[in-house]
Amino acid sequence: MVDYKKIIKINSKVRFGKPCIRNTRISVFDVLSWLASGMSNKDIIEDFPELNEQDIYACLSYAANRENRIRLAL
Repeated sequence: MVDYKKIIKINSKVRFGKPCIRNTRISVFDVLSWLASGMSNKDIIEDFPELNEQDIYACLSYAANRENRIRLAL
């Protein structure tokens, strides 16, 4: 698993505090949405050359970690 903490940053002044990929305005949500819509890693990198595969894997790792930390209210 990629260490997303080195890639995913949260800055309250960028995209209203959404987690984004290091010095970009591209959010984790953006990347996950593109993947969910069927775009491949290659497609995303072609459209956004400032990204690389490690960035995409960092988004997936961030989402997996967040999903794992969700607690159910019973």
